[in-house]
Amino acid sequence: MVGESTLSDRIVNFVLYLLLLLIALSCLFPFLHVASVSLSSHAAVSARKVTLWPIGIHLDNYRFLIVDTVFVSSFRTSVLRVLVGVGISLLLMVVTAYPLSLDNLYVPGRTVFKMLLLFGMLFSGGLIPYYLALKNLGLLDTFWVLVVPPALNIFYVILIINYFRGLPHELWEAAVLDGASHFQVLFRVFIPLSQPVLATVALFSAVQHWNSWFDGVIFIKEATRWPLQSYLYSRVTTRMLQWQTAVSAERAGQAFVEATPEGLATAMILIATLPILLVYPYLQRYFVTGLTLGSLKQ
Repeated sequence: MVGESTLSDRIVNFVLYLLLLLIALSCLFPFLHVASVSLSSHAAVSARKVTLWPIGIHLDNYRFLIVDTVFVSSFRTSVLRVLVGVGISLLLMVVTAYPLSLDNLYVPGRTVFKMLLLFGMLFSGGLIPYYLALKNLGLLDTFWVLVVPPALNIFYVILIINYFRGLPHELWEAAVLDGASHFQVLFRVFIPLSQPVLATVALFSAVQHWNSWFDGVIFIKEATRWPLQSYLYSRVTTRMLQWQTAVSAERAGQAFVEATPEGLATAMILIATLPILLVYPYLQRYFVTGLTLGSLKQ
């Protein structure tokens, strides 16, 4: 039987809700300020009058980004990177986790392979050997340098292994007795039952690919082939307003008279944030299930 809440309980709940509300507002206010600056006029932004509401609303910053060929190309590269990178990562991680999760299955060298995975997760050779390795593999200045090196995330492999171990072992035995191969067991039994953890890992991997900027700057020379975050990093840190459009600089200045470096930077930040904000609610329900199921064995 649940007892009635006392006065002290209600006070504690009120304080907790108030604290959570303040934390939520502290996260929301910077986002509103960024959106307001991207929509405000040149004079208001220059005078630093913009706070949480746009002044002199216009869309010149967004109109400029739409015709900015480098920005559009970077956005396309990031979208393609997420789609290809997440697909390759899920395939490699699932195929790696399956044999490592079956303790009763004889796999030669499995212990050594596990040790190598753990060693690779804890230690790295440094940036220069990593750069030289990618150069020898011919991955520099290519799209594949963005998706191949981070394809096998060992931490995510461990999550999938724990989830696979939590599945009823009788399902594997029944499938094997019916003559199913290991690939059939994996793709017809394990994967359909592992949607929570796979959705969680897919979202984590997508966020990692989408927010990554360092590899584009280091491993790709041409800015036109950078992913969106690398281009955003370059523009925000240098504060340069480059008119990379199909029209001349004079016509661009006349067409986008209200565009400012601050407005363009905030508009790019907002556009770079929206895709993850739109995807997150659809996969949020898988988080708790994907990260807890399979963590303990009955």
